[in-house]
Amino acid sequence: MTEALETEKSAAPPLILVSGASGMIGNALIQSWTSPNQISLIRLVRSQSGNRSAQAQGKSIVWDPAASPPFSDIRELAGVEAAVHLSGANVAGGRWTPKYKREIVSSRVQSTLALVKALVQLDPLPRVLVCASAIGIYGDRGDELLTEESSPGKGFLAETCVAWEAAARAAKDAGIRVVQVRFGVVLSPASGALRRTLPLFRLGLGGNLGNGRQWMPWLSSRDAVGILRYCIDNEAIHGPVNAVAPVPLTNAEFTQSLAAALHRPAMIPAPAFALRLAFGAMADEALLASVRVVPARLIEAGYQFADPEIVSALRSMLT
Repeated sequence: MTEALETEKSAAPPLILVSGASGMIGNALIQSWTSPNQISLIRLVRSQSGNRSAQAQGKSIVWDPAASPPFSDIRELAGVEAAVHLSGANVAGGRWTPKYKREIVSSRVQSTLALVKALVQLDPLPRVLVCASAIGIYGDRGDELLTEESSPGKGFLAETCVAWEAAARAAKDAGIRVVQVRFGVVLSPASGALRRTLPLFRLGLGGNLGNGRQWMPWLSSRDAVGILRYCIDNEAIHGPVNAVAPVPLTNAEFTQSLAAALHRPAMIPAPAFALRLAFGAMADEALLASVRVVPARLIEAGYQFADPEIVSALRSMLT
């Protein structure tokens, strides 16, 4: 794991807690700790059934964020030095019915509140809590250049992210360093948006979403992992961190880059009205919204991006 923690506790690997470990980012993060003595791992799971791989890669603890208490025995968390909280229902996992919107919110806010309540009871306290958030906090902002200092926007996603980040406030108040990693669209051929998009583009059926002029904040999966580990390591980093590539691009530029990487045309756009018919409100906030974000704090802190621009990033992923 981290040089800072390893130096101080060389006799035993640091104990790291990860929630949402079965998701794309969580799984990649865990796989990045390749040496068995780099860390000791606790994975938070909803049930032991179906978690054989989790049990093989560290200890798994069952929790239920909606229960009181969420853990059967909080002493199982004793010694945790860093917690990475990645739980949350997939924003693009279904049409935004009132029921699914409640699930999106509760899976983020309630789980964060439950985890923080447990962490602040530990003695000693964890050094750091790294919580996932999202660039959806900025809303649809057109061509406005956005940094971590920018104000939240409007809409369901923005309001959800504000509440999500606020849920970690008690950890900060207790003296735990808290970092909120505001992820853009994380690209990986193994999962997520890119995996769903590839079959169409390979058939030459890809195209812009809407007019394609909306800014699309993106990040490679290996930089998503790199940023999480960087935030764990660096004591100077706290508060919101934009986890996006340093070179912004529009949806049209992404479309052309992906088509070129696959040596296919991209001539069939998805009109905005069709996206709205298919996805409802999610289309405007998650697919058509324009969010021109830059990772100001990561750049200032000296983080070195593995994939700073889209052409080489896609080449690396798809070859």
